[in-house]
Amino acid sequence: MTNTNDPSIRQSRHPGLDHHERMRLRAAAFRATSVYPGPVGELLSRELLLWEEFGYRLGTAGLINGVVDAIMTSLPA
Repeated sequence: MTNTNDPSIRQSRHPGLDHHERMRLRAAAFRATSVYPGPVGELLSRELLLWEEFGYRLGTAGLINGVVDAIMTSLPA
């Protein structure tokens, strides 16, 4: 049986992002719906979760990091 809590297994699932980066993206994704209620917040949330899962493979994350910063520093609506 495989131990899914093994750090080497977790790292192989997300080789491009460290734990802190993944948690920051997830926190911003969940916060996006309270900062931007409605369809905009839902879209941002989904995009951030998808970036955490797949997007890091596409290369630079400059825009994504800017969106995360904006969401994390904004007050909820």
